[in-house]
Amino acid sequence: MTVALHEFTVPADRAATAPPEARGLARDEVRMLVSDKGSLTHARFRELPRFLRPGDLLVVNNSATTNAAVDARYRGLPVVAHFATALDDGAWVLELRDPAGVPLTAATPEPGARVELPGAVVTLRRPWLPPARRLWVAETGADVPALLARHGRPISYAYVTERWSPHFYHTVFGRIPGSAEMPSAARPFTDRLVTDLVAAGISMAPITLHTGVSSPETGEPPSPERFEVPAATARWVNATHAAGGRVVAVGTTVTRALESAADPAGQVHPASGWTELVLGEDRPACAVDGLITGWHEAGASHLHLLDAVAGPEQVRDAYRAALTAGYLWHEFGDSALLFAPGSAA
Repeated sequence: MTVALHEFTVPADRAATAPPEARGLARDEVRMLVSDKGSLTHARFRELPRFLRPGDLLVVNNSATTNAAVDARYRGLPVVAHFATALDDGAWVLELRDPAGVPLTAATPEPGARVELPGAVVTLRRPWLPPARRLWVAETGADVPALLARHGRPISYAYVTERWSPHFYHTVFGRIPGSAEMPSAARPFTDRLVTDLVAAGISMAPITLHTGVSSPETGEPPSPERFEVPAATARWVNATHAAGGRVVAVGTTVTRALESAADPAGQVHPASGWTELVLGEDRPACAVDGLITGWHEAGASHLHLLDAVAGPEQVRDAYRAALTAGYLWHEFGDSALLFAPGSAA
């Protein structure tokens, strides 16, 4: 995959600025582009059972979105603090953003600097993942989950033009709070669609991966994330492959978790902890046969993951078709179902 294949421009009017429910659509009425063996099909997400087969397995992320954004002040300036993840030693990873939802340029985070939150103060210690200086390790001295529950709201970026309640950032599979941003590939699923899938003989199994903050402007590689692949899910993935079925990951988060738990032969084993896996040309997917995903900005690391599953040519053709047909981008936008070229016939 060359960088050139990732270079495209998304017109400003293709950003989904509001949930589909606010646009008069049900969640599962968003558009879905299906790429399978060189063929592209335009559909609605609620038609998903039509593109799967009895014996296929959908793997879903049961991490629930937290209210990870809090209004704060830094060096006398209004900012928004994004709580990305809790570290094993009790510190938190923090990102400071401009209240307009864009990168903070009015002040520079520095070691020892204090960030004022409602009823608490945190101290920036050092950059997380240097030499990058976007994310910082912060000593909080506060009950952060309680603070977020009381004062937080879902993280949003500049393309979302108004604040939406946490309900709009929850997925039907979210059970375990911990994601800073919504695992958005699952957003179009509804209770009715899940019932239709089960009735069609399509199985489902969970993993947990708590997302960090993506901050789509940065173009950075993915950060370490906490995950778990349960033993039952590992067995189900391996049994599906043994029976000739396909394993379809609902989102890049699921893909990263399953591939982190896979050996080179594609067998998945129970696993948990932090994953730093970066999928791409040098590390293709070996456990996932397809994935459901939203549409990502040029330069996003997610695109390399899509290449690793579906192949660069298929990803390029799908993005060209989506741009031509007016698909909507980001977490409230349209969807794609991309199969690996060699997935089971």
